[in-house]
Amino acid sequence: MRVIGLIADTHIPARADALPVELVNGLAGVDMIIHAGDIVHASVLNALSEIAPVTAVAGNMDPPELHARLGRAKTLSIGRYTIGVIHGDGVRGTTSERALAAFPNTDCIVFGHSHQPLVERAGRVLLVNPGSPTDRRRWPYHSYSILYVSDRRIEARIIRLED
Repeated sequence: MRVIGLIADTHIPARADALPVELVNGLAGVDMIIHAGDIVHASVLNALSEIAPVTAVAGNMDPPELHARLGRAKTLSIGRYTIGVIHGDGVRGTTSERALAAFPNTDCIVFGHSHQPLVERAGRVLLVNPGSPTDRRRWPYHSYSILYVSDRRIEARIIRLED
């Protein structure tokens, strides 16, 4: 079983000075971390890489140097599953619809942008938005997600952070 930490929309230093301690502790022991954009400062990736290897994409609030370094979308193969990673910003449709349109042939899509945690199936595709650990907007809590990947299944759960 592979255990993958999922985060998005950290917006550091605009929304917080650093990653929440509860998030850092919760990610301890994961096999890898996926960040779905709106990182804002590269120090976030450095801090996450001290926990586990990091794969990330840039979001609409990220500076040009992060866009150049990370790109806007990635596809990963983990076990027998294909995982698409994108921030999800755009003008047409919902964030989930834009994510699905970007990766029509994947098993799972990790995205952010809305700051609203989500784990749901759209047909055979598992959609995961981990929410935000630092900027809940109108959502009642901060969050991140854990993705579990085995030979037989891929599933995720939202982890609610206590404020």
